[in-house]
Amino acid sequence: MDAGGNVPTADAVCDGGDLDCGSGLLLIIRDAMRPVLAGGVLEVRSRETSVKEDLPAWCRLVGHTLLDVRPGEGTSSSYFIRKKAADEALTADLERARSFAWTARVRWTEGMQAKAFVRNHAFDVGQPASFETRDPAPSAVEYLLAALGGCLAVGFQWRASRRGIAVHNLEVSLKAQADNILVFLGIEAQGHPGLKRVEGTLYVEADAEEDALQALWEETLLRSPLTQSLVRHVPVQVALKRA
Repeated sequence: MDAGGNVPTADAVCDGGDLDCGSGLLLIIRDAMRPVLAGGVLEVRSRETSVKEDLPAWCRLVGHTLLDVRPGEGTSSSYFIRKKAADEALTADLERARSFAWTARVRWTEGMQAKAFVRNHAFDVGQPASFETRDPAPSAVEYLLAALGGCLAVGFQWRASRRGIAVHNLEVSLKAQADNILVFLGIEAQGHPGLKRVEGTLYVEADAEEDALQALWEETLLRSPLTQSLVRHVPVQVALKRA
């Protein structure tokens, strides 16, 4: 990176807002990078602090060069990226994305508690399903609902931003009911302990007509990795090995 006072001259600028590298920023960068000639510079503006850690790793992965990072207005930072010489990198990058596998490790700690480790994050997981009003940690079912809600909320905002629709407020409310949670507790054998249905509502305030927002929401549901995983009944194969 430039250790002096010279700010690189950008050939194009894109604003990633509050998105991080895992929730749509990289797609915005790729779209903005396409018209930039090989060797050209793209300025990426972002208010998300985790980008400072994740963007350099992505640049190294695909072959671009992160020239400099500069403070912007308020909490925003500007990242100056020089495009690599060959556009073949985009094809290779997409192939890496196509075959990428997410991983998680979950270690039992004590009682009805476990700790999950994913990438550079760690968080506590409580009971598989809890009926108490308070618990030391969210239940596994609650994490599932939260993950689904996050996938939908961020996915909707990202798609709206790509269409130039300003979103001012957005919230996804979800609730789920098990087919028969007593199967999990070992009290009954009929039915199954899995979720019978997930219901919810998207509350959104945005600069667009309701028809446009509805179409955007339907596309978000159709392209949501978690929504489509649930509706398509993904096979689960987890083997047992003695430690």
